Amino acid sequence: MTYNDIKELINIIDNSKLTNFELSMDNVSVKMSKNGKEFAPVAEVPVAPVPAPVATPVSVPVQTPVAPATETEEVVAEEKTKEISGNIVKSPIVGTFYSSTSPGKPPIVSKGDKVSKGDVLCIVEAMKVMNEITSDFDGEVLDILVENGQLVEFGEPLFVIG
Repeated sequence: MTYNDIKELINIIDNSKLTNFELSMDNVSVKMSKNGKEFAPVAEVPVAPVPAPVATPVSVPVQTPVAPATETEEVVAEEKTKEISGNIVKSPIVGTFYSSTSPGKPPIVSKGDKVSKGDVLCIVEAMKVMNEITSDFDGEVLDILVENGQLVEFGEPLFVIG
């Protein structure tokens, strides 16, 4: 749970008719209650702020693991590395990558599509909140680096825009 998630949760509860709210998730517990019009958190949860991602044109090696060896074989860690050139759009949050707005609909963007700065590229779901990820660049979608439904990490490359 990020600092922004907690701020958003406080706003939602503050603007609702709820007087008490409690959430336990991923070893984080948040309790809130409202007295009259004022909102007062009952317990504060320390959360480290997440730094904003910086989008810069770079070449990033992407590592793809090789299929694991069987139990009888000696396990050798080998990785294939391919070079990516272009402007990289990275995930600003941890969550699930979705290429379309809903199941069964076509992808928001496909390889070869032209995009402008601010265009929505995909959705990353975090804590049941659908977050639109937008392009920081004008250009063409050269590559989509993740699969639909895949868990993505903070800072993980998602798209290459050229």
